[in-house]
Amino acid sequence: MAALCEFFAVRTAWHGPGDVSPVGHAANVHLGLNTHNFGIQEAREFAAAEQDVFPGCPTLKDGYYWANDRPGLGIDLDEKLAAKFPITDDPPFDMHWGNLRRRDGTVVKP
Repeated sequence: MAALCEFFAVRTAWHGPGDVSPVGHAANVHLGLNTHNFGIQEAREFAAAEQDVFPGCPTLKDGYYWANDRPGLGIDLDEKLAAKFPITDDPPFDMHWGNLRRRDGTVVKP
């Protein structure tokens, strides 16, 4: 998609909502670094607990996300620490996104 946009001089704007883990944001940062027509990256600051659970997550400095020089996406997962933050079945921001299909499989908007 980015290559098609580049042909028409359209810059990218990767979506980085607050409910995406630091791993998803790291992937977006690397995608932006490798896209010739990169435009802007939607970003958020990570809580201290997220930074502890996901060592190496992108850092936000002076309005820019900065990737590190580790291999791959440069991010890791501390599984023992992550176990202290279990996912609940119905987080307050979910807005019923888990109920997007009827029993017959028909897609519906929440």
